[in-house]
Amino acid sequence: METKKSIFGKFRGQDIVKYTLINDSQTRISVLNWGGTWQEFVVNENGVERNLIWGLDSIEEYQRVGFCLGQSIGRVAGRIGDAQFKIDGQTYHVDMNEQSHSLHGGKNGFNTLIFAGELSQEADSANITLSKHIEATDDNYPGNLDVQIKFTLNNNNRVSIEFTGDTDSSTLFNPTNHVYWNLTDDRTSLAQQWLQIHSINRLEFDVEKVPTGKKLALQGTAYDFYKAQSMKNALERLKAEDGGLEFDDAYEVTPSMGEPIAILGDTARQRQVEIYSDRNGLIIYTANPFDPQKQALHQYNALATEAQTLPDAVNHEGFGDIILRPKQPVTHTISYQYSVQ
Repeated sequence: METKKSIFGKFRGQDIVKYTLINDSQTRISVLNWGGTWQEFVVNENGVERNLIWGLDSIEEYQRVGFCLGQSIGRVAGRIGDAQFKIDGQTYHVDMNEQSHSLHGGKNGFNTLIFAGELSQEADSANITLSKHIEATDDNYPGNLDVQIKFTLNNNNRVSIEFTGDTDSSTLFNPTNHVYWNLTDDRTSLAQQWLQIHSINRLEFDVEKVPTGKKLALQGTAYDFYKAQSMKNALERLKAEDGGLEFDDAYEVTPSMGEPIAILGDTARQRQVEIYSDRNGLIIYTANPFDPQKQALHQYNALATEAQTLPDAVNHEGFGDIILRPKQPVTHTISYQYSVQ
Protein backbone atom coordinates (compact mmCIF):
# COMPACT_ATOMS: atom_id res chain seq x y z
CA MET A 1 0.00 0.00 0.00
CA GLU A 2 1.06 3.57 -0.66
CA THR A 3 -0.23 7.02 0.28
CA LYS A 4 0.35 10.42 -1.29
CA LYS A 5 -0.53 14.00 -0.45
CA SER A 6 -0.53 17.03 -2.75
CA ILE A 7 -2.04 20.50 -3.11
CA PHE A 8 -5.09 20.42 -5.39
CA GLY A 9 -5.82 24.15 -5.42
CA LYS A 10 -7.14 26.92 -3.20
CA PHE A 11 -10.58 27.72 -1.82
CA ARG A 12 -11.23 30.99 -0.01
CA GLY A 13 -7.51 31.45 0.46
CA GLN A 14 -6.90 28.00 1.95
CA ASP A 15 -4.93 25.17 0.38
CA ILE A 16 -7.08 22.24 -0.73
CA VAL A 17 -5.31 18.94 -0.14
CA LYS A 18 -5.65 15.86 -2.33
CA TYR A 19 -5.02 12.57 -0.56
CA THR A 20 -4.35 9.47 -2.66
CA LEU A 21 -4.41 5.83 -1.55
CA ILE A 22 -2.82 3.18 -3.82
CA ASN A 23 -3.01 -0.58 -3.32
CA ASP A 24 -0.71 -3.33 -4.53
CA SER A 25 -2.76 -3.79 -7.73
CA GLN A 26 -2.31 -0.07 -8.53
CA THR A 27 -5.95 0.65 -7.83
CA ARG A 28 -6.15 4.13 -6.34
CA ILE A 29 -8.64 6.50 -4.85
CA SER A 30 -8.21 10.22 -4.29
CA VAL A 31 -10.11 12.35 -1.80
CA LEU A 32 -10.14 16.13 -1.33
CA ASN A 33 -10.36 17.74 2.08
CA TRP A 34 -12.76 20.26 0.48
CA GLY A 35 -16.26 18.84 0.79
CA GLY A 36 -14.96 15.35 1.57
CA THR A 37 -14.92 14.94 -2.21
CA TRP A 38 -14.22 11.48 -3.68
CA GLN A 39 -12.32 12.57 -6.76
CA GLU A 40 -10.94 9.31 -8.23
CA PHE A 41 -11.54 5.58 -8.18
CA VAL A 42 -9.04 4.36 -10.75
CA VAL A 43 -8.52 0.68 -11.48
CA ASN A 44 -5.75 -0.92 -13.51
CA GLU A 45 -7.05 -3.37 -16.11
CA ASN A 46 -4.12 -5.06 -17.86
CA GLY A 47 -2.14 -1.83 -17.85
CA VAL A 48 -5.10 0.40 -18.81
CA GLU A 49 -6.26 2.86 -16.16
CA ARG A 50 -10.01 3.41 -15.85
CA ASN A 51 -11.72 5.89 -13.56
CA LEU A 52 -15.00 4.34 -12.47
CA ILE A 53 -16.41 7.57 -11.03
CA TRP A 54 -16.72 11.14 -12.26
CA GLY A 55 -14.31 13.67 -10.84
CA LEU A 56 -12.82 17.00 -11.90
CA ASP A 57 -9.35 18.49 -12.04
CA SER A 58 -9.83 21.81 -10.25
CA ILE A 59 -11.88 23.51 -7.56
CA GLU A 60 -13.08 25.97 -10.17
CA GLU A 61 -14.54 23.14 -12.26
CA TYR A 62 -16.29 21.66 -9.24
CA GLN A 63 -17.87 25.02 -8.45
CA ARG A 64 -18.95 25.50 -12.06
CA VAL A 65 -20.38 22.00 -12.56
CA GLY A 66 -22.17 21.60 -9.23
CA PHE A 67 -24.33 18.45 -8.81
CA CYS A 68 -22.52 17.77 -5.47
CA LEU A 69 -20.16 15.72 -7.63
CA GLY A 70 -18.50 13.06 -5.46
CA GLN A 71 -18.99 15.18 -2.35
CA SER A 72 -19.78 14.09 1.18
CA ILE A 73 -23.26 15.14 2.25
CA GLY A 74 -24.53 15.98 5.76
CA ARG A 75 -25.57 16.48 8.42
CA VAL A 76 -28.61 15.08 6.62
CA ALA A 77 -28.62 13.73 3.07
CA GLY A 78 -31.67 14.37 0.93
CA ARG A 79 -34.62 16.63 1.67
CA ILE A 80 -36.27 17.59 4.94
CA GLY A 81 -39.87 18.60 4.31
CA ASP A 82 -40.69 22.22 5.18
CA ALA A 83 -37.10 22.47 6.49
CA GLN A 84 -38.31 21.52 9.96
CA PHE A 85 -38.48 18.56 12.32
CA LYS A 86 -39.06 17.66 15.95
CA ILE A 87 -36.73 16.06 18.46
CA ASP A 88 -38.29 15.13 21.82
CA GLY A 89 -41.25 17.40 21.10
CA GLN A 90 -39.21 20.48 20.26
CA THR A 91 -39.47 21.91 16.74
CA TYR A 92 -36.32 22.95 14.89
CA HIS A 93 -35.99 24.94 11.68
CA VAL A 94 -33.02 24.54 9.31
CA ASP A 95 -31.98 26.19 6.04
CA MET A 96 -34.75 26.27 3.44
CA ASN A 97 -32.22 26.13 0.60
CA GLU A 98 -34.31 24.47 -2.13
CA GLN A 99 -37.93 25.47 -2.70
CA SER A 100 -39.74 24.95 0.61
CA HIS A 101 -37.43 22.32 2.06
CA SER A 102 -33.87 21.76 3.20
CA LEU A 103 -31.55 19.80 0.89
CA HIS A 104 -28.30 17.98 1.71
CA GLY A 105 -27.63 19.68 5.03
CA GLY A 106 -28.46 23.21 3.92
CA LYS A 107 -26.29 25.96 2.52
CA ASN A 108 -23.43 25.11 4.91
CA GLY A 109 -23.52 21.33 4.60
CA PHE A 110 -20.51 19.00 4.63
CA ASN A 111 -19.95 19.56 0.90
CA THR A 112 -19.03 23.21 1.59
CA LEU A 113 -16.50 22.59 4.37
CA ILE A 114 -12.74 22.19 4.54
CA PHE A 115 -11.73 19.26 6.75
CA ALA A 116 -8.53 18.36 8.55
CA GLY A 117 -7.00 15.20 7.08
CA GLU A 118 -4.80 12.40 8.39
CA LEU A 119 -3.30 9.53 6.36
CA SER A 120 -2.52 6.10 7.77
CA GLN A 121 -1.85 2.64 6.39
CA GLU A 122 -1.53 -1.01 7.32
CA ALA A 123 -0.20 -4.02 5.46
CA ASP A 124 -3.34 -4.54 3.37
CA SER A 125 -5.17 -1.22 3.56
CA ALA A 126 -4.69 2.53 3.70
CA ASN A 127 -7.03 5.30 4.74
CA ILE A 128 -7.60 9.02 4.94
CA THR A 129 -9.63 10.36 7.84
CA LEU A 130 -11.23 13.78 7.46
CA SER A 131 -12.42 15.50 10.61
CA LYS A 132 -14.29 18.68 11.50
CA HIS A 133 -15.93 20.29 14.52
CA ILE A 134 -19.17 21.96 13.46
CA GLU A 135 -20.90 24.45 15.72
CA ALA A 136 -24.68 24.55 15.79
CA THR A 137 -24.41 28.16 14.63
CA ASP A 138 -22.45 27.05 11.55
CA ASP A 139 -25.31 25.15 9.91
CA ASN A 140 -28.42 25.91 12.03
CA TYR A 141 -28.81 22.32 13.26
CA PRO A 142 -29.20 21.71 16.98
CA GLY A 143 -26.13 20.46 18.80
CA ASN A 144 -22.45 20.90 18.07
CA LEU A 145 -21.17 18.04 15.93
CA ASP A 146 -17.80 16.33 15.69
CA VAL A 147 -17.68 14.42 12.41
CA GLN A 148 -15.11 12.07 10.90
CA ILE A 149 -15.23 10.74 7.35
CA LYS A 150 -12.84 7.84 6.83
CA PHE A 151 -12.07 6.53 3.33
CA THR A 152 -10.32 3.15 3.21
CA LEU A 153 -8.90 1.25 0.23
CA ASN A 154 -7.75 -2.33 0.69
CA ASN A 155 -5.82 -4.80 -1.43
CA ASN A 156 -9.05 -6.52 -2.50
CA ASN A 157 -10.11 -3.37 -4.41
CA ARG A 158 -12.75 -2.50 -1.85
CA VAL A 159 -13.45 1.11 -0.89
CA SER A 160 -15.22 1.85 2.38
CA ILE A 161 -16.50 5.16 3.70
CA GLU A 162 -17.24 5.45 7.41
CA PHE A 163 -19.12 8.48 8.73
CA THR A 164 -18.85 8.98 12.50
CA GLY A 165 -20.83 11.62 14.37
CA ASP A 166 -20.68 12.70 18.00
CA THR A 167 -22.72 15.51 19.53
CA ASP A 168 -23.24 17.40 22.79
CA SER A 169 -26.99 17.83 22.22
CA SER A 170 -29.54 15.77 20.31
CA THR A 171 -29.34 16.43 16.57
CA LEU A 172 -29.76 14.67 13.22
CA PHE A 173 -27.12 12.57 11.43
CA ASN A 174 -27.76 10.88 8.08
CA PRO A 175 -24.70 11.45 5.85
CA THR A 176 -23.72 9.95 2.50
CA ASN A 177 -21.38 10.41 -0.43
CA HIS A 178 -22.84 11.74 -3.68
CA VAL A 179 -20.70 9.57 -5.98
CA TYR A 180 -21.45 9.42 -9.72
CA TRP A 181 -20.62 6.27 -11.71
CA ASN A 182 -19.91 5.35 -15.30
CA LEU A 183 -18.28 1.92 -15.63
CA THR A 184 -18.32 1.77 -19.43
CA ASP A 185 -15.48 2.07 -21.92
CA ASP A 186 -17.41 4.80 -23.72
CA ARG A 187 -18.32 7.23 -20.96
CA THR A 188 -20.41 9.52 -23.17
CA SER A 189 -23.67 7.94 -22.00
CA LEU A 190 -25.20 5.35 -19.68
CA ALA A 191 -26.30 3.19 -22.62
CA GLN A 192 -23.80 0.45 -21.81
CA GLN A 193 -24.26 0.42 -18.03
CA TRP A 194 -26.60 -1.83 -16.06
CA LEU A 195 -28.01 -1.63 -12.55
CA GLN A 196 -29.48 -4.03 -10.03
CA ILE A 197 -31.09 -2.93 -6.74
CA HIS A 198 -32.21 -5.45 -4.15
CA SER A 199 -35.42 -3.59 -3.38
CA ILE A 200 -39.17 -4.19 -3.69
CA ASN A 201 -40.35 -0.70 -2.67
CA ARG A 202 -39.58 2.92 -3.50
CA LEU A 203 -40.83 6.07 -1.84
CA GLU A 204 -43.62 8.22 -3.22
CA PHE A 205 -42.56 11.87 -3.61
CA ASP A 206 -44.56 15.06 -3.82
CA VAL A 207 -43.94 17.64 -6.55
CA GLU A 208 -40.88 18.96 -4.69
CA LYS A 209 -39.34 15.48 -4.34
CA VAL A 210 -40.14 15.28 -0.63
CA PRO A 211 -41.43 11.89 0.58
CA THR A 212 -45.16 11.72 1.28
CA GLY A 213 -44.71 8.81 3.69
CA LYS A 214 -46.12 6.24 1.27
CA LYS A 215 -44.14 3.32 -0.17
CA LEU A 216 -44.81 2.09 -3.71
CA ALA A 217 -44.36 -1.49 -4.88
CA LEU A 218 -41.79 -1.88 -7.66
CA GLN A 219 -42.71 -5.21 -9.21
CA GLY A 220 -43.88 -4.86 -12.79
CA THR A 221 -43.09 -1.15 -12.99
CA ALA A 222 -40.45 0.81 -14.90
CA TYR A 223 -38.68 1.48 -11.58
CA ASP A 224 -38.02 -2.19 -10.86
CA PHE A 225 -34.30 -3.08 -10.81
CA TYR A 226 -34.65 -6.25 -8.74
CA LYS A 227 -33.38 -8.05 -11.81
CA ALA A 228 -30.48 -6.28 -13.49
CA GLN A 229 -31.41 -4.13 -16.46
CA SER A 230 -29.50 -1.71 -18.65
CA MET A 231 -29.98 1.97 -17.93
CA LYS A 232 -30.83 2.51 -21.60
CA ASN A 233 -33.75 0.08 -21.41
CA ALA A 234 -34.81 1.39 -18.02
CA LEU A 235 -34.93 5.01 -19.20
CA GLU A 236 -36.84 4.06 -22.35
CA ARG A 237 -39.35 2.06 -20.31
CA LEU A 238 -39.71 4.88 -17.78
CA LYS A 239 -40.60 7.33 -20.54
CA ALA A 240 -43.00 4.93 -22.29
CA GLU A 241 -44.85 3.67 -19.23
CA ASP A 242 -44.72 6.52 -16.76
CA GLY A 243 -43.86 9.61 -18.77
CA GLY A 244 -40.71 10.01 -16.69
CA LEU A 245 -37.49 11.39 -18.15
CA GLU A 246 -34.97 10.63 -15.42
CA PHE A 247 -34.46 8.57 -12.31
CA ASP A 248 -34.34 10.55 -9.09
CA ASP A 249 -35.80 8.02 -6.70
CA ALA A 250 -35.41 6.54 -3.23
CA TYR A 251 -35.38 2.77 -2.84
CA GLU A 252 -35.95 0.89 0.39
CA VAL A 253 -33.25 -1.74 0.91
CA THR A 254 -32.29 -4.22 3.60
CA PRO A 255 -29.16 -2.99 5.38
CA SER A 256 -26.28 -5.39 4.87
CA MET A 257 -22.50 -5.38 4.84
CA GLY A 258 -22.52 -9.03 3.74
CA GLU A 259 -24.87 -8.90 0.75
CA PRO A 260 -24.88 -6.00 -1.73
CA ILE A 261 -27.83 -3.63 -1.71
CA ALA A 262 -27.08 -2.83 -5.36
CA ILE A 263 -24.71 -3.78 -8.17
CA LEU A 264 -23.50 -1.71 -11.14
CA GLY A 265 -21.81 -3.09 -14.24
CA ASP A 266 -21.14 -2.55 -17.92
CA THR A 267 -23.08 -4.47 -20.54
CA ALA A 268 -19.83 -5.67 -22.15
CA ARG A 269 -19.41 -7.63 -18.89
CA GLN A 270 -15.92 -6.38 -18.14
CA ARG A 271 -16.33 -4.84 -14.67
CA GLN A 272 -18.81 -4.32 -11.87
CA VAL A 273 -19.12 -2.63 -8.48
CA GLU A 274 -21.13 -4.03 -5.59
CA ILE A 275 -22.54 -1.53 -3.07
CA TYR A 276 -22.98 -2.41 0.61
CA SER A 277 -24.63 -0.27 3.28
CA ASP A 278 -25.69 -0.53 6.92
CA ARG A 279 -28.75 1.67 6.29
CA ASN A 280 -32.11 1.18 4.63
CA GLY A 281 -32.14 3.59 1.69
CA LEU A 282 -30.54 4.05 -1.72
CA ILE A 283 -31.19 7.09 -3.89
CA ILE A 284 -30.35 6.88 -7.58
CA TYR A 285 -30.12 9.85 -9.91
CA THR A 286 -29.38 9.98 -13.63
CA ALA A 287 -27.45 13.06 -14.69
CA ASN A 288 -25.11 14.64 -17.20
CA PRO A 289 -23.12 16.99 -14.95
CA PHE A 290 -20.79 18.25 -17.68
CA ASP A 291 -23.20 19.16 -20.47
CA PRO A 292 -26.25 21.26 -19.53
CA GLN A 293 -27.72 20.87 -23.01
CA LYS A 294 -27.59 17.08 -22.86
CA GLN A 295 -28.94 17.18 -19.32
CA ALA A 296 -31.88 19.28 -20.56
CA LEU A 297 -32.42 16.74 -23.35
CA HIS A 298 -32.36 13.92 -20.79
CA GLN A 299 -29.22 12.37 -22.23
CA TYR A 300 -27.25 11.06 -19.27
CA ASN A 301 -23.68 9.88 -18.72
CA ALA A 302 -23.60 9.55 -14.93
CA LEU A 303 -25.54 7.60 -12.33
CA ALA A 304 -25.42 8.81 -8.73
CA THR A 305 -25.92 6.37 -5.87
CA GLU A 306 -26.53 7.75 -2.39
CA ALA A 307 -26.72 5.10 0.34
CA GLN A 308 -28.35 6.49 3.48
CA THR A 309 -31.32 6.14 5.80
CA LEU A 310 -34.50 6.86 3.85
CA PRO A 311 -34.87 10.61 3.20
CA ASP A 312 -36.92 12.82 5.55
CA ALA A 313 -36.86 9.93 8.03
CA VAL A 314 -37.27 12.22 11.02
CA ASN A 315 -40.72 13.23 9.73
CA HIS A 316 -42.01 9.74 8.83
CA GLU A 317 -42.65 6.85 11.18
CA GLY A 318 -41.01 3.65 10.02
CA PHE A 319 -38.39 5.31 7.80
CA GLY A 320 -35.58 4.93 10.33
CA ASP A 321 -34.00 6.71 13.27
CA ILE A 322 -31.53 9.47 12.35
CA ILE A 323 -31.43 11.21 15.74
CA LEU A 324 -27.90 11.41 17.15
CA ARG A 325 -27.79 11.56 20.96
CA PRO A 326 -25.12 12.97 23.28
CA LYS A 327 -22.50 10.46 24.44
CA GLN A 328 -23.81 7.96 21.86
CA PRO A 329 -21.53 8.37 18.81
CA VAL A 330 -22.74 6.67 15.64
CA THR A 331 -20.79 5.28 12.68
CA HIS A 332 -22.40 4.52 9.31
CA THR A 333 -20.55 2.57 6.61
CA ILE A 334 -20.89 2.32 2.83
CA SER A 335 -18.60 -0.06 0.88
CA TYR A 336 -17.92 -0.45 -2.83
CA GLN A 337 -16.36 -3.65 -4.17
CA TYR A 338 -14.83 -3.52 -7.64
CA SER A 339 -14.35 -6.77 -9.53
CA VAL A 340 -13.81 -8.03 -13.05
CA GLN A 341 -16.84 -9.88 -14.42
